[in-house]
Amino acid sequence: MKHTLNTSPSLGGSRKNPDGNVFDHVLDLVAERRQEFEEKRHVPRDMIAEFKKAGIYRASTPRRFGGEPLPPAEFLRLIERISAVDGSAGWVASFGSSLIYLAALPLDTQAELYADGPDVAFAGGLFPVQPAERADGGHKVSGRWKFASGSKGADILGVGIKVGEDRTGRPRTALLRPEQVEIVENWDVIGMRGTGSHDLVVDGVVVPDEWTFVRGGPANVDEPLFRYPAVPYAAQVLAVVGLGVARAALDQVIAEGGRASYTGGPVAADRATYRISVGQAEARLRSVRAFFYEITEEVWQTVERGDEATSRQASLLRLASAHLAKTSFEVVRTAYQLAGIRAIADTSPMQRYLRDASVVPQHAFLQEGMYDGAGAVLMGAQPFPGYL
Repeated sequence: MKHTLNTSPSLGGSRKNPDGNVFDHVLDLVAERRQEFEEKRHVPRDMIAEFKKAGIYRASTPRRFGGEPLPPAEFLRLIERISAVDGSAGWVASFGSSLIYLAALPLDTQAELYADGPDVAFAGGLFPVQPAERADGGHKVSGRWKFASGSKGADILGVGIKVGEDRTGRPRTALLRPEQVEIVENWDVIGMRGTGSHDLVVDGVVVPDEWTFVRGGPANVDEPLFRYPAVPYAAQVLAVVGLGVARAALDQVIAEGGRASYTGGPVAADRATYRISVGQAEARLRSVRAFFYEITEEVWQTVERGDEATSRQASLLRLASAHLAKTSFEVVRTAYQLAGIRAIADTSPMQRYLRDASVVPQHAFLQEGMYDGAGAVLMGAQPFPGYL
């Protein structure tokens, strides 16, 4: 069976300036439909099509295959803006960056992947990594994988497989068409409910060697974006979702500062404790955001001039991401407490902000163990396996 990908060229569209009409229209649609995403437990395909029109899913497609790769900081700012409207939509849109992984595929495979256009939505459930049997020209893949965010709207799906000895510690990914995969809809969670991070099940599908790659392995495309550290970038696009959510939550309590309380007491803006908490939260959020984008720009300048990012730079990307996720959640908790009793209502956006922001630092890429790895690199010690 020929292992091909069928994407619709009608979904391509041209990307205008991200601050222009196309992207603004996407933000409006997300605002209108965010409750739908939560109720359905995924972002539907017609919304993915709108992301494609805005260029989100060609933002890491190589230029040689018709893509419009964006510098990481520019892409991250787009995800930040979407996430300020809805965290789940931002999380799913963030996987527009994941084609950076697929640059490790053979060039002929990439040409087939993008044959119908550069707008390809890729989703993966890599863990737990499953053993794969050797088969004619490939590997027979079976198993069940978790956390396949965006799987319901994906054009192609990846699963993690173990093939013999893997000295790098990085999983090999096998790519499959959606019809070769069963999506088990079990995403019953407290936050980020609209991401559709369901389980994937595969039963004995033979995946040719040329449709597998090592996640974070060397790219076969010589363009600046594909010299940017792939795994740290994957952490960044998730961390920035928390930043967008935190910005929305903090803006909410700032806007509500002049509202009268239910008890008839002083309005929030007249209370020193409220003003101090808002000021501290604003300073914390802006500070962690500045660090995050500062190291992003530094590493981009390095790879853009043709050099390889250093281990220290890659580690700082991971540190900035973990710290952003943690601080963003703390800011949202502060905003939730400042919002008072109104925040507990299901109709309050603050409740959704708190639930969504709580999920981000729980991701394996963003947990507090990243501080350990970053500290090791800063002091010239060996970080834990898989950190770099």
